[in-house]
Amino acid sequence: MGFDNQSIGNYEAEENRYDTMPYRRCGRSGLLLPAISVGLWHNFGHSDDFTNAREILRTAFDTGVTHFDLANNYGPPYGAAEENFGRIFEKDFRPYRDELIISSKAGWDMWPGPYGNFGSKKYLIASLDQSLQRMGLDYVDIFYHHRPDPDTPLEETMGALHQIVQQGKALYVGISQYPAELTRQAAEILQQMGTKLCIHQPRYSMMDRWVEDGLMDELGRQGTGAIAFSPLEQGILTNKYLKGIPEESRAVKDGRYLQKEKITAELVDKVQRLNAIAKERGQSMAQMAIAWLLKDERITSVLVGVSSSKQMLDNVKTTENLLFSEGELSEIEKIISS
Repeated sequence: MGFDNQSIGNYEAEENRYDTMPYRRCGRSGLLLPAISVGLWHNFGHSDDFTNAREILRTAFDTGVTHFDLANNYGPPYGAAEENFGRIFEKDFRPYRDELIISSKAGWDMWPGPYGNFGSKKYLIASLDQSLQRMGLDYVDIFYHHRPDPDTPLEETMGALHQIVQQGKALYVGISQYPAELTRQAAEILQQMGTKLCIHQPRYSMMDRWVEDGLMDELGRQGTGAIAFSPLEQGILTNKYLKGIPEESRAVKDGRYLQKEKITAELVDKVQRLNAIAKERGQSMAQMAIAWLLKDERITSVLVGVSSSKQMLDNVKTTENLLFSEGELSEIEKIISS
């Protein structure tokens, strides 16, 4: 279906777009993020539908979602999501640039050879320059190192992030998937240079709670914000797998992100029990899973990936009910840990 240059009308954002979305402070910084942010990991590649992708971002912004999250290698192919976002930005969002938080990342494989991966200064500086060109931007609001590099000295990687801020190519910097101790070291190195580690982007969901083993406490001590990705565990924490594995699911079509073997009868039973609690709360399973993350005030925002504007609206609706009773939390904990 591919991306094309067809226009779908001049875009004017909803006047009341800021009326209902809660905004949270990103650690001890001046930056506020919407409770729900949108990620462009899927559905923005060259094989995806232009009109649909454009409508997703319009719907997001119209409901107060001001944060669009990308990375250099989102696609397919690598770079495609940034290119397509750049085209949508030019068509719809350039007048609203100062109302948007646009982020990108580098750290995974991007181009061939020794300089297109991990965390060297050579890679990070070059990658961000390419990202800015693809998106048609002068700067990003947040630039992340996408994953730890076991071989490059941390001082070099953090030095590159500091340099990027000094050059005005990013307003804030962050890291993703760093464990607690490495996060502490990264924050200290940046602090010594005069740059704040503003935000950490960890994978976090009801079913994947590694961040609770020290990382969230470390972020709280530092005053570093946290934005959780994969909150729905690649679709497991939705109604998609309540009756097993449908033929059209990602687990069947693309095993890179979710293996069929992971969806066991035991897991389906857990999700069914969690879904019963969600129904009692007047929420979908996905909405409750997002709300469960946002119950922790240290979580600045939750990143959602959606395939339609309807899904976007459903996820935003989560913010209508973020409170849990002690009984609900206890029951959820019992199910998850069983």
